[in-house]
Amino acid sequence: MTLTILPIAGVPEIRPGDEVAELLADAASSQDTPLVDGDCVVVTQKIVSKAEGRLVELDPDDPDARRRLIEGESTRILRRRGELFISETPHGFVCANAGIDLSNTPEGVAALLPVDADRSARHLRDALRARRGVEVAVIVSDTFGRPWRLGLTDVAIGVAGLTAVVDLRGTRDATGRELQVTLVAVADEVAGAAELVMGKSRGIPAAIVRGLDPTWRGEGSARDLVRPAAEDLFR
Repeated sequence: MTLTILPIAGVPEIRPGDEVAELLADAASSQDTPLVDGDCVVVTQKIVSKAEGRLVELDPDDPDARRRLIEGESTRILRRRGELFISETPHGFVCANAGIDLSNTPEGVAALLPVDADRSARHLRDALRARRGVEVAVIVSDTFGRPWRLGLTDVAIGVAGLTAVVDLRGTRDATGRELQVTLVAVADEVAGAAELVMGKSRGIPAAIVRGLDPTWRGEGSARDLVRPAAEDLFR
């Protein structure tokens, strides 16, 4: 399998109410890489949140206001060190500061996570089908840290048209041994791969991942990536 990862550049500044699907499709076509059936479009949470109006005023110099906002966007706070909170969101994600982000927003404005990023991904997928006649998968990605490992990576917080987790249990490895526990977080891997061409400071909010295994297509959900509490050894 050969993958091609294409950045979608030239996307204008997103404002509340914008139709992101149309803007992404226009930008992809203008750079001579129009969307085709079977593509997976990875789009950053930030532009989805902007389009959906998930923006709030926040004084970056007011730690109490920041704390209240984080607590309001969390179901529980797991750890705190100084101004860093590790919290669980209503989506089930465990991340820093409930996913609230001040980067790439106007001064004094914070972006919140989409209320339902799976729904956001489905909307983008449906809109691209209706407006451009293409059948694609969509991942809404965000940047998370990871316990016990340095560095950030992008993960999937919304999925449509793609199996989020591929279950290889019961299949055989290259030596013929039966796999017992192997679940592959395909949506996270695709999100991380797309981030390599988007970057954190290039102003590229989306990418096309082309050449994914067609057997991975399906009605996945980012919630499929959240480990059930009963199976979590660290709760």
